[in-house]
Amino acid sequence: MMNKIAVFPGSFDPITRGHESIISRALPVFDEIIVALGENAEKKSFFSVDLRIKWLELVFQNVEKIRIVKYSGLTVDFCRQMKAGYILRGLRTSADFEFERTIGLMNKSISPEIETVFFLSAPEYAALSSSVVRDILRNGGDVRKFVPEKIAKEIHDSVSLN
Repeated sequence: MMNKIAVFPGSFDPITRGHESIISRALPVFDEIIVALGENAEKKSFFSVDLRIKWLELVFQNVEKIRIVKYSGLTVDFCRQMKAGYILRGLRTSADFEFERTIGLMNKSISPEIETVFFLSAPEYAALSSSVVRDILRNGGDVRKFVPEKIAKEIHDSVSLN
């Protein structure tokens, strides 16, 4: 029987408790989840790719079913390369649903063998996004309750060094 491998793509700039929640809740459904940090040369990131990879590895360091990988290009191409049959996505709002549905339909037309699976965010994370966390950080706020506990201090320290 083939393993059920899912790719959870994102920029994770930075990873939030919402991301962590979706991944943790999806673990029982899949044999492996590849947390895939998408590199986009066109997009200016707040944190470096290396730092974001380090934080993902710290957050999930003791979880055997999770692999952290960076990639570029089409997510469906990356899925085929990783032999993943699923793309995992989180939904916070109806706007997220419409956006993700459009991408999911395009992915399906490019790669019919890959299914997109949606998980609803936990209610306490419905308003949480990486861009909100970056905004709070830019303005000197405390993001500890919005990012994974294991990396909260590092995130604050990295911003105060800039």
